Amino acid sequence: MTELKIYHRIADIGRDDWDRLCGTDYPFLRHDFLDALERSGSVAPETGWQPLHLIGRDEHGAGAAMPLYLKSHSWGEYVFDWSWADAYRRHGLDYYPKLLTAIPFTPAWGPRIGCKYDDSARWLPAMLEAVRQLAQRFDASSWHGLFVDPALRRAMAQTDMTLRLGCQYHWFNENYRDFDDFLSRFASRKRKNIRRERQKVIDQGIQLRRIEGPEIREDQLAAFYDFYQATYLKRGRQGYLNSDFFRLLRERMPEQLLLVLAEREGEPVAAALSLKSSTTLYGRYWGCLEEYDMLHFETCYYQGIEYCIEQRLERFDPGAQGEHKIQRGFRPVETWSGHWIRHPDFAAAIGRALREEHDLMREQISELTGWLPFRRD
Repeated sequence: MTELKIYHRIADIGRDDWDRLCGTDYPFLRHDFLDALERSGSVAPETGWQPLHLIGRDEHGAGAAMPLYLKSHSWGEYVFDWSWADAYRRHGLDYYPKLLTAIPFTPAWGPRIGCKYDDSARWLPAMLEAVRQLAQRFDASSWHGLFVDPALRRAMAQTDMTLRLGCQYHWFNENYRDFDDFLSRFASRKRKNIRRERQKVIDQGIQLRRIEGPEIREDQLAAFYDFYQATYLKRGRQGYLNSDFFRLLRERMPEQLLLVLAEREGEPVAAALSLKSSTTLYGRYWGCLEEYDMLHFETCYYQGIEYCIEQRLERFDPGAQGEHKIQRGFRPVETWSGHWIRHPDFAAAIGRALREEHDLMREQISELTGWLPFRRD
């Protein structure tokens, strides 16, 4: 017998219970991370994110956990369905609210269902049935699982969900000794370009420091936050996340934080805040007050690569989008999401569109892979 219970706050689910199912190595599914989003008010009904987290139980007790949100918009997701919402509107239908299983504001693929025995395929049908019932209850148009891991993607493929292929750019550690060893694999001209970019940062009098989470001072975190918000304001809006969120991360999971701080004449001028697991560095948040030539690439990419080599991490996920990453050694990789559309005619139309998109995306990934800067010998 299986039953599922809905929780409107992750704080109402015990941290030990959630983390026992979801683990703590992948930082974004940790109770502390999701609770920091909610406790800070960054994720709340008022911001368009109503938590409806699911806990599944059977005769052995709690066996599965899944983050779930009722959304009134598509901001902060990075798998774009604005055209679907527009099609609903043109047909006189409401696309919102919709149901979403994802990590808010975090386009990093990974587990989306935590299971006691790593058995997402067994729990997914029960959770999908619960989602269908919730869709009826809230008159939601759909359910979307974003940036899912391979196990959940395979399980989704056995249901009536439609899969969507995307692309990101990740760096992989091939047992490099140091950054020069990494560059030695590049074609000569591409190698010189990277060295020129790094030298430009030095020539502007900028020094970079990598600060592990437990050593991040309050003033350094405050400077980072000012940079983060300033970067959004240049685009005419505020950042999704507030200062309380970052403060809670530093308090609760500092061992999974890395701050790269850029300084000029002893004063901070830019910063990037990353999270990490035992195998992967996740570049997440960046900001600066003034533009410096090549500083973004140095702070957000080259410092992260050096850190991964030093710490023997396997992978560096620097965030969504950005074909410019390819010339810097980041490989095109597949990302996947699953979509259940309640309206049968729209489900069929979206399914056809995604199959066409899939073929085009495959071609694009193949072409982009040919742009990599590595020697072909």
